[in-house]
Amino acid sequence: MITTQPEVPSDLEIARSASPRPIREVATELGIPREALFLYGEHMAKVRLEPPPPRGKLILVTAMTPTPAGEGKTTVAIGLTQALGRLGHKVAVALREPSLGPVFGIKGGATGGGFSQVIPMEEINLHFTGDFHAVSSAVNLLAAMADNHLHQGNALGLDSRRLEVKRVLDLNDRALRQVVVGLGGPQQGVPRESGFEITVASEVMAVMSLARDLPDLRERLGRIRVGYTHAGTPVTAEEVGAAGAMAVLLKHALHPNLVQTLEGQPAFVHMGPFGNIAHGTNSVRATRLALGYADCVVTEAGFGSDLGAEKYFNLVCRQSGLRPQAVVLVATLRALRFHGGSDEFARPDLEAARRGLPNLLKHVENVRLHGFDPVLALNRFPDDTPAELALMEAFARQHGLRLALAEVHARGGEGGLELAEAVLESLQTPGTLRFAYPLEATLPQKIEAIAAQVYGAARVEYTREARKALKQLAKEGCEHLPVVVAKTANSLSDNPRLRGRPEGFGVTVTDLKARCGAGFVVAYMGEIMTMPGLPKAPAAQRIDLDEQGQTLGLS
Repeated sequence: MITTQPEVPSDLEIARSASPRPIREVATELGIPREALFLYGEHMAKVRLEPPPPRGKLILVTAMTPTPAGEGKTTVAIGLTQALGRLGHKVAVALREPSLGPVFGIKGGATGGGFSQVIPMEEINLHFTGDFHAVSSAVNLLAAMADNHLHQGNALGLDSRRLEVKRVLDLNDRALRQVVVGLGGPQQGVPRESGFEITVASEVMAVMSLARDLPDLRERLGRIRVGYTHAGTPVTAEEVGAAGAMAVLLKHALHPNLVQTLEGQPAFVHMGPFGNIAHGTNSVRATRLALGYADCVVTEAGFGSDLGAEKYFNLVCRQSGLRPQAVVLVATLRALRFHGGSDEFARPDLEAARRGLPNLLKHVENVRLHGFDPVLALNRFPDDTPAELALMEAFARQHGLRLALAEVHARGGEGGLELAEAVLESLQTPGTLRFAYPLEATLPQKIEAIAAQVYGAARVEYTREARKALKQLAKEGCEHLPVVVAKTANSLSDNPRLRGRPEGFGVTVTDLKARCGAGFVVAYMGEIMTMPGLPKAPAAQRIDLDEQGQTLGLS
């Protein structure tokens, strides 16, 4: 039934007006003992507990190719969690932590929106429990140890031109993409070119998201490649003596964070690798912890199915043993209009929406490729028209999809009941995970499988640098690792200007790098920035304090 959506206050106003439950009460209701909590005030805690055997069913939320404004995956994931709670299910949501780069840049926070948020919104979007500061410190310690090794005689024979570890900062700062360090004379270190990455782009962030426990974390940190010797031999964090101290810095951050939704359901918010250059999901430990105590667990993967979901299936599931039982595919009419060629995608345009349907269909096919029939969640906006909604209903019937209208931004859990019922129905016939490629395939075979099957590419090309990297990785024994493709999130292709469902296109691999600690190889396609820049009008310009010291402008 189509309803008129009410005016919704700002996210900050809604979050500030909430009356959260004491986090000890949330934990106790879930079954987590109070002594396992390390409290950060009344409403946030770390859970210092090894995950019990899983009992719950896992629901993965992904999406079609987004518009620049995003399609509301996090909001839908939280709203679905709240709706399942209203239906009497013991449910939890597992999400990534927000990065300060987007918070002060263009995207804003990552705690959901409207009446489907996790709270306390301000704390989660800003310093939270200090996890990202710990990750930044560990990465920067490794970089400092590597430079100190060069300065103190370089017993390992590190090639200063081939150091791969970069310092990090959890802010957008394009001026730091390329820097020269070690200037000022012999006592200031060895001069060399380097650069900064945003913290969430670091391999340590990916390691923290994938590590099973503290011993696994310690081992993975030791495998991180610092760079190469003059003879071309890889040098690791273990060899420069940094891995143990890094683990000490990270041991507390490895514990998942427990907060809650606006309607009081448990929310595990932990770690946050970027979805276009890493795997884009919350930590395995947080998801396992949620599955050990809840009957249903909702999680999300970054960006569209071609990025987040593909990596979740082929990397995260492989490494962790996690298996979703249902998949939700989020779509918006705004995204359909955008991929149908409209630049004014916030305005109704039935024909543009119709032209955008092939993009959505490709994402349906991607989910089915991996063994699941997705539940199609139409995240409704006030500008959606009855004719456009009817178009979506016809599309769903044509392709045998369960379609549910999600009005969770405006109505919270109540607006997600239709979606929750559809998901519960889907869980009655759970899918069976299929991988897009076998691990024993070569790296080019894995890349070509992803490009052809998931993106719809007609061919894969390699630059001279990429072919050289392929030979080196094969020589180093990295061919058995899964592949993480780093490409634009704005297109199924590697060209952000190609909207819709392009055909006959090629993708170009420009470079490959081993991330041995995280356990994957990154294949770069197109221009990928690991240190974003601020937009012309950053969100930071709108953020301030009022006379009472309350935050203004945070979204």
